[in-house]
Amino acid sequence: MAQQVATLGGGCFWCLEAAYLELDGVLDVQSGYAGGHVANPDYRSVCSGNTGHAEVVQITYDPERISYDDLLDVFFTIHDPTTLNRQGNDIGTQYRSIILYHDDVQAESARAAIARLGTDGTWEAPIVTEVVPLRAFYPAEQEHFRYYERNTSQPYCALVVAPKVAKVRKEFFDRLRRA
Repeated sequence: MAQQVATLGGGCFWCLEAAYLELDGVLDVQSGYAGGHVANPDYRSVCSGNTGHAEVVQITYDPERISYDDLLDVFFTIHDPTTLNRQGNDIGTQYRSIILYHDDVQAESARAAIARLGTDGTWEAPIVTEVVPLRAFYPAEQEHFRYYERNTSQPYCALVVAPKVAKVRKEFFDRLRRA
């Protein structure tokens, strides 16, 4: 089967990128912007909240090694899908929880995951994750690629990104990339 692509936003793209790069079957993760109304946005304009874009990652993966549902399980583990337009101290529509589907199968899987999580007691509050078709993806600037990998001692990375990576390593140990 050919490679597939998933596009997800759950707060800062540095967190998602670092977490997904840990997983076997993930071939590439690219930080970027999607879900807005401005063509070719940049980091500064997205952070202003005026473009409508969310910080997202676009994940290229091998579906024979990791499924879309597995990617969603990780997604709903490493961010809080019950907080509208925020993740922790990151506040604004650019940090919203959003799944941008590429086809009807992904849309159905996303809605099913949200329905399951809404009834299984994982989250006490209602899930506010948007599920919308991907219209356009704009890659982030080069300085955002592999940000955590290059800046592990930077305070934001140490305090916010590292715990999410550690959570993936613990909760998805069997799905991790092997050396």
